[in-house]
Amino acid sequence: MAIGFVLGLLVAVLLRLIQGKTAQELAEELFRENEIQRKANIDSIVENIKASFGELSLDALSKSTEEFLKLAKARLESEREVSLRELDAKKGLIDQQLHHMTSKLEDVSILMKELEKDRVRKFGELASQLSTATQQTTALMQTTTLLREALASTKARGQWGERMAEDVLRLAGFVENVNYLKQKAIEGAGSRPDFTFLLPRNLRLNMDVKFPLDNYTRFLETDLEAEKVKFRNDFLRDVKARIKVVTTREYINPEQNTVDYVLLFIPNEQIYAFIHEQNNSILDEGIRNRVIFCSPLTLFAVLAVIRQAIDNFALEKTSSEILSLLGVFKKQWDEFLKKLELLGKRIEDTQKEYELLMATRRRQLEKPLSKIEELRTQGGLPINIDGDE
Repeated sequence: MAIGFVLGLLVAVLLRLIQGKTAQELAEELFRENEIQRKANIDSIVENIKASFGELSLDALSKSTEEFLKLAKARLESEREVSLRELDAKKGLIDQQLHHMTSKLEDVSILMKELEKDRVRKFGELASQLSTATQQTTALMQTTTLLREALASTKARGQWGERMAEDVLRLAGFVENVNYLKQKAIEGAGSRPDFTFLLPRNLRLNMDVKFPLDNYTRFLETDLEAEKVKFRNDFLRDVKARIKVVTTREYINPEQNTVDYVLLFIPNEQIYAFIHEQNNSILDEGIRNRVIFCSPLTLFAVLAVIRQAIDNFALEKTSSEILSLLGVFKKQWDEFLKKLELLGKRIEDTQKEYELLMATRRRQLEKPLSKIEELRTQGGLPINIDGDE
């Protein structure tokens, strides 16, 4: 019995387990079927909704498209009219601008034609000027050649220097035989300076215009460096020698009342600058020997100083004469004032006598005349203007 009970109990438990498992499976199967059905229902509902919404969307879209097309057509018509109006306005502006541009282009065309005419005329003038310049250049070259040939002579160089000096003197306002003497021999000596300037207080300043140019000309003509150096040194040596020659010609002569310096004229600024650049000690050596180098410009400056000294001396001399005349004038002026004062007193006395005659004496004379007039009036006598009664 015990074993049967146990077996029965085991069988009951097994049945219970089998029933429990079957219920769970059934429940799960029912749940799956329910879910499948629910999903199918939902899909059906969704499909129905989509179909309904699609039909509604198509209708709405169709209606919206028609309205859109109508609105777009109306808007396009409006825009087209506005565009046409703007196009007409812009066309007018474009026509106006084209007319203005056409007018400007015509002006430019006229200007170009005038410029072309002016260019042709200017080109002709330029060709003429170039021809003239060519002729002048040729003439200048010929003149330069002639000048070079002429300066090859010592006498010609001296004449050229004198001509240059005379030009400077004229520019400075100097007059021959008034402000300077030309080729005037020094008394008691064999020297003859080219120019002698007349200074105040009978002082004199001599100037020599002869200058060595041979080696300088050779220096310019050669292209060889060795020859250039040789001719440059020879030229500077000639300049130093000229200083010694000038100092031995009695151009500085206290007996002739000359100043303590003599002028050595260099008739070319380029030569003067060349000496200064190559060996400026030559100019200092000249000053030590009381020889002053002068180019045309520096000579003009020296002449200006001389002219100012002459004017100052003349002014000083004139001032002395004026002061002397002022003394004489003052003396005569004092005498004039004395006589004028005396005349004033006499005029004052005469005025007093005149006032006495016009006052007292006139009243005394008018008294009997008044009585005579009363008697004539009382007697009824007329006035006989013609002198007949």
